[in-house]
Amino acid sequence: MRRIEQVAGTGVPLVLDDIDTDRIIPARFLRCVSFEGIGEHAFEDDRKQDPSHPFNQPQYRSGSVLIAGRNFGCGSSREHAPQSLMRWGLQAVVAESFAEIFFGNCTSLGIPAVCASRSDLEQMGAAIQANPATPVKVDLLAKTVTVGSQSYSVTMPASAHESLTTGQWDFLGQLLEAQDGIKATAAKLPYLKAFAG
Repeated sequence: MRRIEQVAGTGVPLVLDDIDTDRIIPARFLRCVSFEGIGEHAFEDDRKQDPSHPFNQPQYRSGSVLIAGRNFGCGSSREHAPQSLMRWGLQAVVAESFAEIFFGNCTSLGIPAVCASRSDLEQMGAAIQANPATPVKVDLLAKTVTVGSQSYSVTMPASAHESLTTGQWDFLGQLLEAQDGIKATAAKLPYLKAFAG
């Protein structure tokens, strides 16, 4: 299982409020059988309407930390939203607050979603806009986000923090680690004996 203690890279500034999952990934892309290629459609409609959208700008294309606003990921429940952000290349999201289901989906995908104050988010966004190459580091152990030389305190629920930093977020990894025990239990169950092997 993979422990997630830090995410480091550069940032993408999008300090706007109430960005819902339909804006993150429009509904017409939900028909996909797998999540392959979904990243290229992240914020597709917003990007068409606003050529200056950060996801259209080459200086942010390699960004790994999204700096967002209040109530990020609200609206309908869809795993496609954090999947599209992850497949676009983002590895963490820093916002003022998150919609609960979106937050849970991020955690289950191993994407740290941490909260910062509005004034701190605006400072982070301004620093990244001024220099898109500014290093950004989300440190879950220290509970900080560092943008350049400036550090900011962040919060996240204790259960999500523990899940990410211990690797317990990775349910498939847990199953693979426990496969011997699973096979032993399956071998004892009369209705599963034909499948234990």
